[in-house]
This record gives sequence, C-alpha cells and structure tokens, in this order.
Amino acid sequence: MVTRYYRELLNFLARAVNNRDAAADLAQESYARVLALQQSGETIAEPRALLYRTARNLVIDQHRRVSVRGVAVDTDGDDADALDTLAAPAALEPETAAMSAQAVAAMLAVIGALPLRCREAFILHKFDGLPQAAVAQQMGISVTMVERHIKHALEACRRCQQQHGQAQAEGKSVP
Repeated sequence: MVTRYYRELLNFLARAVNNRDAAADLAQESYARVLALQQSGETIAEPRALLYRTARNLVIDQHRRVSVRGVAVDTDGDDADALDTLAAPAALEPETAAMSAQAVAAMLAVIGALPLRCREAFILHKFDGLPQAAVAQQMGISVTMVERHIKHALEACRRCQQQHGQAQAEGKSVP
C-alpha cells in the first residue's frame, strides 16, 4: 500500500498545505494510522479512500490548530493540554456543520451525476491532481476534450454551489 499511493498522497498533501516537508509528515502519519487500523484486525475495503480521508482529516486538524492558536501546536509538548480548554470554532456548531454536510453531499451528487467521461476527466484533474495533458493521455482523448469536460463539470459544480448558497441565505435546506 505504501509504494502504491505514497507519491500520489504526498502530492495531494503538498497542494493542501503548501509545504513539502509538512506534507511528508502528514503522509507518514496517515499511513501510520491506516496501518495501525489494519493491524488491529479491521477489514479495510477501500484502503486508498481511507488513506485520503485520514490525510484530509489531518490537514483539517492542522488548519484548525493554526486558526485557533495562530501557530502550529506541537501535540507532544505541554500545549496538548491547552487544546482541551479551547472553545470550538464556529464551523463546528451543529447548524453550520449540518449545512456544510448538506453542501458537500449536494456537490458529490452533482459530480456523481456528470456523464461518465466528464466525471472521469474532472476527478483525474481536480482530485488526483493530474495536468490536463496527462488526463488526455490516460483517457485517450484530446486535451481540448479534457478542457471541455472539466469546464462542463466546473459549471455544474458552480451552479450547485450557487443554489446551495442561495438556499442557505434564505434559511432553507437543500436536499
């Protein structure tokens, strides 16, 4: 598993944190957590998905520490106790979290409803971080076609985001 996804995960994390060394640390921590779960006897149906979810959660935790404290926190030191006494950010309020979960679910539904080739090009480019030329080569289509697929997907996502934002402003729930 390590050799199979490491470079891909490292690139994902490097884009997320804009620091290659921090990305390497987060990748190592992600692997450690997933491997610990595997060794505990848990069956992992989708190791890549779990690895990315773990890495994403670690990035979120790091951003929270930075935004709450203003600096990165060393959880091995005395500052770890101080984390327990801090108030949760507004983003963790139940109503805000529910609206955020609805927005994510709506966006995933929009992406899932895209035509197959369009969805594939979009995911390869946006989530896997491949340049358009690499997507075109992998899919066996022209770069122009990849650009059209990505543009179509982005427009669908933008419409979804606008709908959700409008419904949120009106206090309505978006299915």
